[in-house]
Amino acid sequence: MEWIMLLIAGIFEISWAIGLKYSHGFTQPVVSVITVICMIASFYFLAIALKNLPLGTAYAVWTGIGTLGTVILGIILFKEPATAIRLFCIALIISGITGLKLITH
Repeated sequence: MEWIMLLIAGIFEISWAIGLKYSHGFTQPVVSVITVICMIASFYFLAIALKNLPLGTAYAVWTGIGTLGTVILGIILFKEPATAIRLFCIALIISGITGLKLITH
């Protein structure tokens, strides 16, 4: 169950990061409010996950999910470059997250 909470926290992490881009420096009120709600939700679900997961692993996975999601959505939504080296680095992040999950009891 804690891994599901961590995944939800990661999804909200992605949401608020993308929301920051769309809020244009918090000048768009509706988007800004949604962004802040996503921030709070992200921290809430992370806190729930941390009840039963090691801090280092949970934090690394949470930020990894956020990083992966924002890079992928940056490529899709904002036409950021999808170079071979960038995709290779994404693969490294995925392998690191997978490794941390596999070694956590």
